[in-house]
Amino acid sequence: MPKRNSEKQFVFPDFPDFTPNLSPREVFQLGSFGGTYWRPIYSITNKKNYENVHLQYPKSWWKDIPSENLISPWDKYQKKINYYQVKVGQTLEQWEDSGWITTEHPYGWMHWYCDFFSGKRSSDDSHQIERWKRLAGPRGRFRNALINLIKKKNTTYDDFTVSPGRRQTLQHWGYQLTENDFNS
Repeated sequence: MPKRNSEKQFVFPDFPDFTPNLSPREVFQLGSFGGTYWRPIYSITNKKNYENVHLQYPKSWWKDIPSENLISPWDKYQKKINYYQVKVGQTLEQWEDSGWITTEHPYGWMHWYCDFFSGKRSSDDSHQIERWKRLAGPRGRFRNALINLIKKKNTTYDDFTVSPGRRQTLQHWGYQLTENDFNS
């Protein structure tokens, strides 16, 4: 398992520019994906049904997280459990149509992140990390748009009334804005 640096970001020696600050467990503890991420799915990409895929990861990841916060159907999305109380994201079908789903990770980016965080490496690592960097990395569009909006409103990084949708999206990608984001 990766370790955190002094800025509380995870360090992956083989990919030093990949610096999420939330573990998969933390992402799901914060109620991400409205409780629907690990729901049973039919993968158009693999032409196969999947369910209980999350059970391949350490039991400690899911301790004290109710199963309805992991495997609820998409039409039962619970924005009230999302940390920022908003509904963000797209359906699996939209992800598949956009070409974001690989055969190795039919659930998408977070599925890949769970594997990567666990130490598994795949041919998709560089691609997925580049996607993360473009969205949540130091120059990521969501991260920088949120920083700029906070500066424009002359408030603090932890004023959660500023763009809860961007914050929730960043959280889905393993990142929460910190005070350090304003010092770099």
